[in-house]
Order: sequence, then C-alpha cells, then structure tokens
Amino acid sequence: MFKLPELPYDYSALEPHIDTKTMEIHHSKHHAGYVENLNKALSKYEDLQKLAIEELLKNSNDLPEDIRQTVINNAGGHANHSLFWEILSPKGGGKPTGELAKAIESQFGSFEKFKEEFSTKATTLFGSGWVFLNVCKDKSLEIKRHSFQNSPLLHGKTPIFGLDVWEHAYYLKYQNKRSEYVDAFWNIVNWDKVLQNYEVLT
Repeated sequence: MFKLPELPYDYSALEPHIDTKTMEIHHSKHHAGYVENLNKALSKYEDLQKLAIEELLKNSNDLPEDIRQTVINNAGGHANHSLFWEILSPKGGGKPTGELAKAIESQFGSFEKFKEEFSTKATTLFGSGWVFLNVCKDKSLEIKRHSFQNSPLLHGKTPIFGLDVWEHAYYLKYQNKRSEYVDAFWNIVNWDKVLQNYEVLT
C-alpha cells in the first residue's frame, strides 16, 4: 500500500511564495487522492502492490489493461508530488552548486538561460501539467513538459526537479497569473536536494 508522505515543513512554511491554504489542500486532498485511487486500482493485484512507484511507471506497458490508465494517472500524481515537496524549502532559492551547476551550464549555457527556458515552458504549457528537469539515459539533462500527471519515468527519463503548473497548485493566491507563481517558485527551490537527486543518477 502506498502512503501519503509527510511534508518536511509546515503548510505555512513556504509563505509568501505559496500560501498556507494552497499547501494544505494540495497535499492533504489532491496528493492524498492520487494515493487513495492508486491503492484502490491495485487492490486486486498483490504482486503489483509490492513494486516501487518507479517500477510501476517504468513498466506501465506491462500493467493489466483494466487498470493501466488509472495507474499511470495516479502513480504519476503520487510520484510527481512526492518529488515536488522534496525540492521545495523555506530556506531555498539561490542557484545550483557542484556538479549539477556544471552540468546545467554545459547543457544550457548558463543558469540564467536554463531558468529562462524552464520558466517559459512552465508559463506557456497549455492546460494542466508539469515541467521537469530530467536526467536521460546518457546522463544528459533535458527540460520537458508533460500534460496532466504523466511522469518522465514513463519514457525512461528520471526527473530530479519539477514544477506543478496545475491550477490547484497556485490559483488561490495567483488566480490566472501563472507567471507570478513561476517567478515565486525560484525563491523556494531546495537546490541541495536537487543536487542529491542528480548525484544519485550520475
């Protein structure tokens, strides 16, 4: 059975960048809903219940047809949000360091160019979805948009950093001003955690 992870900070900790009520609803209702629906979909498949979330998504083509799309939707929602909470911090902001900083500079030209490309993809994504920084099989980095709760793991990529641009992630505070939410996001990025995610894969 999958469980809703506890946040490493209080719901109010990311103020003023993400408001308390949004955090509470986002975590305790939206993320909890994905976990509940995933467990329900897997309830009659004991062998699948034993798999890690990454294995479910990486091998989604092998899932029973009657639950495949439900698992993709809800396992993706669980995996995406679990990553999202970890790469946020009330003490975040600044720039990446170490080997990650070097890789971003090499891949994108500079951190500023990376940030601009990522922000543009986030503000211009049509409808609901995510923007991720992925590590590819050849260890290169890519910025990729995904609609709904589709995970990069479905395509053999591993996300180390992501931004939720579903309206439920920002609408209470920012309404239709998604670009303001994206700008605020950079103030709470936990680059130490993103670096750890990168180092594990490289």
